Formats: sequence, structure tokens, C-alpha cells
Amino acid sequence: MHINLFFISKYNFFLLFSLFIIEIIRYENFCFNCINKIINNNCLKCSNACIFKDIQIYNDDDTLNEIINKNKSITRIGDGELFLINGVGIRFQDYNRNLSQRLLKILNSKENNLLVGINLPFKKVFFNRFNKKTKKFYNSYFKKYRFTLAKIIKNKIYYSAWISRFYMAYESKKNVPRYIKHLKKIWDKKDIIIIEGKYSRLGIGNNLFDNVKSIQRILCPIKNAFNKYEKILNITKNIVPKNKLILIALGPTATLLAYDLSILGFQSIDIGHVDIEYEWYLRKAKTKIPIKNKHVIEVLKNAEISINVTDKNYYKQIIGIID
Repeated sequence: MHINLFFISKYNFFLLFSLFIIEIIRYENFCFNCINKIINNNCLKCSNACIFKDIQIYNDDDTLNEIINKNKSITRIGDGELFLINGVGIRFQDYNRNLSQRLLKILNSKENNLLVGINLPFKKVFFNRFNKKTKKFYNSYFKKYRFTLAKIIKNKIYYSAWISRFYMAYESKKNVPRYIKHLKKIWDKKDIIIIEGKYSRLGIGNNLFDNVKSIQRILCPIKNAFNKYEKILNITKNIVPKNKLILIALGPTATLLAYDLSILGFQSIDIGHVDIEYEWYLRKAKTKIPIKNKHVIEVLKNAEISINVTDKNYYKQIIGIID
């Protein structure tokens, strides 16, 4: 009887030890000392650096080099996409389960010619460069969502989702002119296709694309573009040659489109808010301001948007409209 109890105790010990090891593997991204608290989502002492310690993110310039030198595509998972993955709609895209599932799959994809970009604030070395307002936003954001994020973001190499966010969020602006020159090398002397919201009007009224060979455009809905996703994808792959560079500014729909077009053999760049950041840079804006005749999603009250554009070349560039 004494021996039986010994073997039972030994069996229980190995069972408990095995369960403990499984939990460690399951929560390998989390702080070891606080693992039991984190399982209950109640730990407030773990630093973000500890929780996201295994995430590797290339900086903006290194990300650009991969795109420019190796002709790679990039899809970006930013704050809006992470909200949608977690079941929360955003201002210009309602929650959709299929969209959410596809975004999560893309977040953890490992395609050879496709870079997956995520937010730089996950790493302290980047976080420290932001201005007070941006830091305040992300401190609040991580306080609420960091445990959820740590469970869906895997231990892999990511790239910067901030390649088009080069101005407003940073404390110092001295590096911006140099960075813009680097960014513009993506489309230097290339034939480009811009897939954008109807009133985004990338490059209109500024010289952002003054170094391209040619520009054509496909205009899409400014809100809930995912509802027209199959139509956008089909029109693009049917009328756009694969030797043209595709720039996409279409919210979360751009994330999916850049991924799918890359798989099909196009070089596609999810370029996001690049035009608005450039407009703010040109104006030396201190806060996010409206831009006349352009839809700025991050400004609650937009400037007047004229249906007509004075630049006649703009209309010549349009090769498709999806309402």
C-alpha cells in the first residue's frame, strides 16, 4: 500500500510537471516570472519589452531596402487591422469575420517575396523616438490590448508597417527629408498603378510621384472597401500588367490586396497614409490637419472635398472605378 501511494505521487508529479511545461510553451512570449498572472490577464508589472521580447522588427530604412533592392511586396498590419482581428470595427471598415480571419492568417504568413509589416511601438528602441501624443496613445493602447496582441503575434521576423508614417508621430523631424528621398526610390522611374479610395488622390497637388515613369489609377469606395473586394481583385489582375508596380492605399483592404497580388506575381506595396503624411510634412503641420480636396480619415472634420480635380492629368490616369 505504501508503494502504491509512492507511484501515485510520482505519477501526479510528472503529470503536473508536464502540464507546467505545456503552459510555458503555450505562453512562451510572456514573462516567465509572471506566467500564471498573465494567463489570467491580471499582471500589470510586466513591461512591454518583456512581453514582446521575441518579436523582431526591421526598421523603416531596412524595410525599404528589402523592397527596393529585392523587389519585394509588403502588406501591413497596423492598429486598425489588429482591431478587426480582435472583432472590433473601425471608422472606415465595419467588422467582418472573413476579413478578420484573413488578416490573422496574413499576420503570421511566411511568403518568400512578401514582407509583413507591424507597428514599430512594439519595440522600445522605436517607441522612444515618438512624440508625447503618440507615446500617450500607445501606452493606453498596450495597457488595454497587450496580452491579446502577445497571443496572436508570433515569434518571427516582421518589417515596419510605418514606412509611410514618417512625419507626424516623431519628436524629431530632422531625418524626414533624407527618408523621403529613400522612400521615393520604391517607384523611381517605374510605371505605377495606384489603387486608392475615391477621394484619396495620392500625389495630386504635390510632387510625391514626380520621379515615376507613368501613373494609372483604380478608384475604390472610401468606406467598407472590403465589401467590393472580389471585384477590386479581379479588375486589377485582369487589366494590370505584372511589370507595373502597384501602390495600394485602401485601409485593411489594402492588406489583403497586397498579399493576394503578391501571390499572383505582382509587386504590390501597401502604402497607406503616405500622401497625407507628405502633405503634413510640406505644411510643417504640428497636428493632424485636413487637406483640401482629399479625404483624411484621421481628421474628424475634413476640409471641403471638391468632386472635380483641376489637374487634368488625374482623369487621364483613371483606368477603373469601383463604386
